[in-house]
Amino acid sequence: MAKSKRELPAGLVHAVPPDMHAALTATAEITALWQDLTAIGRNEFLCWVEDAKRQETRARRIQRTIEELLDGRKRPCCWAGCIHRTDKKPGKWQQAVLIDRSAKS
Repeated sequence: MAKSKRELPAGLVHAVPPDMHAALTATAEITALWQDLTAIGRNEFLCWVEDAKRQETRARRIQRTIEELLDGRKRPCCWAGCIHRTDKKPGKWQQAVLIDRSAKS
């Protein structure tokens, strides 16, 4: 059976990349779970995947996204949040660690 080429809803800032689209359309159940997320929830998963520096990490995060969706999660576990959103100011920790890349003192 051919994979679906249909458009998936994206996040507030991030679009759905092709590798993640393939995983999210692998079954009707996974697609429905993705579509039921809020735009902010989808954005958090997308940012988390896009933040991976190595392809192996990215692939693991895509797989974990599917697992977390099937477990009923609405946001990625252990993710501080998207730093690319312009509708809210980043928290102090996000600014220091994720944006400024400050070392822990």
